[in-house]
Amino acid sequence: MIPTSCATVPPSSTNDWRELWRRAITDPVELLHWLGLGHLSGQLPERNAGFPLRVPRGFASRMRQADRHDPLLLQVLPQLAELDETAGFVADAVGDLDARKARGVLHKYQGRALLIASGSCAIHCRYCFRRHFPYAEEISAVGQWREALAYVRQDTSINELILSGGDPLALSTTKLVELGRGLKELPHITRLRIHSRLPIVLPERIDDALSDWLVALPLQKIFVLHTNHANEFDATVDDACDRLRQAGTTLLNQSVLLRGINDDSRTLAALSERLFAAGVLPYYLHQLDRVRGSAHFSVSDERALDLVAQLRRCLPGYLVPRLVREVAGKPAKQPL
Repeated sequence: MIPTSCATVPPSSTNDWRELWRRAITDPVELLHWLGLGHLSGQLPERNAGFPLRVPRGFASRMRQADRHDPLLLQVLPQLAELDETAGFVADAVGDLDARKARGVLHKYQGRALLIASGSCAIHCRYCFRRHFPYAEEISAVGQWREALAYVRQDTSINELILSGGDPLALSTTKLVELGRGLKELPHITRLRIHSRLPIVLPERIDDALSDWLVALPLQKIFVLHTNHANEFDATVDDACDRLRQAGTTLLNQSVLLRGINDDSRTLAALSERLFAAGVLPYYLHQLDRVRGSAHFSVSDERALDLVAQLRRCLPGYLVPRLVREVAGKPAKQPL
């Protein structure tokens, strides 16, 4: 089902992603009033439950008017349930802090190192597993990436770099070009993987300058997008995906299984079909990382396995994402 656009969202007068970023909604009350849900303002937690709201207006325009259960709204709106203390839900859900090897470098898996490129993101997802991460101390782009690249240089078993965050596309293209220059001195790096939500939530970020940077990179390039519901797509997202493909990138998607948002086989099937229509291959369906404040999104393993079994019955195999969980200390994502 295509979402009804929010009638109160004015059309954008700019395609400059930086300006659109600055115009993002940061007040939950404003968002609710935009959507005709102002009567729910009294149900918001104080101080955004310790994790501020941020949502681009273009993404908000894909939310349905007057629908408190809209699947895009529920991903970003602070909830009182985030204040509940739930056993097993902790600040560092996937062992990131134990995997630090240099400033902004996480090294968990054989052959791959992850760079925390930025602590910023255009959208704050309430289930984010790094919502408590100490970004101020762990940004690899600091100092022209020197410390991060020095670590990678001394370990020639690493052949793939993963840019994550926050969101790596929060960085200026100039900063990304700086990284590209450094990668030329690392012949053992053959692949660059970029995990980003921006092509979905702020598709204007995929501009000419970014495309030119990608084309010039002498590496295999993979973009792993993060989309949880088909309603997150519109024509601007399709265009961003097309531009990424034209720049020579392979497009994959990872989703998180979220109660009340996509824990339904028809919803997940529609997402896979919509992804493929945009040239994106479903990759992972993650069981929720058990980060503090996210327990209300949790779906049982039994339910998750049943949903994937239903997907296998109605979709071709290449459209069925792999159901996985990240477990701290394990050498790979764990299939369920």
